[in-house]
Amino acid sequence: MAKVKYYYDEDTLSYRKITVRKSQYYKKSVFGLFAIFLIAFIGFIVFSQFIMSPNERAQARELENLKLHYELLTKRMEESGAILAQLQERDNNIYRTYFEANPIPEEQRKAGFGGVNRYKSLEGFDNSTMITNLTKEIDVLSKQLVVQSKSLDEIVVLAKEKEKMLAAIPAILPVKLEDLTRMASGYKWRMHPILKIRKFHKGMDFTAPVGTPIYASGNGTVIRAERSATFGKVVYIDHGYGYKTIYAHMSMIKAKKNQNVKRGDLIGYVGNTGRSVSAHLHYEVHKNDRALNPINFYYGDLTPEEFAAMQKAAEEEGQSYD
Repeated sequence: MAKVKYYYDEDTLSYRKITVRKSQYYKKSVFGLFAIFLIAFIGFIVFSQFIMSPNERAQARELENLKLHYELLTKRMEESGAILAQLQERDNNIYRTYFEANPIPEEQRKAGFGGVNRYKSLEGFDNSTMITNLTKEIDVLSKQLVVQSKSLDEIVVLAKEKEKMLAAIPAILPVKLEDLTRMASGYKWRMHPILKIRKFHKGMDFTAPVGTPIYASGNGTVIRAERSATFGKVVYIDHGYGYKTIYAHMSMIKAKKNQNVKRGDLIGYVGNTGRSVSAHLHYEVHKNDRALNPINFYYGDLTPEEFAAMQKAAEEEGQSYD
């Protein structure tokens, strides 16, 4: 049963019953219901911000997991970049220097990617910046790895070629040190024993008994094995890389034309043929068709003391033997 409400009427000095019209009653009811619905709607919006569906929770966990892996991947890329930088430095300053190859310019190693926007497909997402930056870093690192890989491939080829070159360069005495009578004449201006004029002596003369073995001073191919008026029985060896050697005045030639020889192979015997005044070997070293001082090529055969003694003998004045 509804309660009856009264109000005090000052004019009559009595209490009168409050009567409510039906229109006012309905109006209040409508406003009340509207207020309830409005409060409920606002409460739902606010409350829904703090309550996620199972799918939303799973997506949130996945996003946090991706961020964690992104940080770990970024750190590993930084470590890989540091290791690659050390390898690049050794490549330029050690490997390529040793094999006489030009260093790779920094601009070539770290050149960017030109042309169209290759990362446009990654735009328009919530984490586009993060994904784009990571993709760029991976692309740059990948390109540097490709450049470094090609450089190391080149170094391997140079190393193999260097090994061949070191074996080919004339590096030993053509006659064993214990078989020599003496080193008779060196690389300098000398009096010719037959022409009696000063003439530049392009090689070294080693006196030894007739029949003393003569050896190839480096790997190569015999390009001439013949007899000439000046050098008598002579052998020419092409070692490649611009190097050639001449072995003159032999008593007998052992090597044959077009024969491949290795350092230390027997190619003939000491003699006194051609324009010669005594049994000896005349030995020359040429690089790119220019005669060089042979004494600078005995590093594979002499001790420092033996080299010093031979150098002193080569500088002594006197006439040559051919």
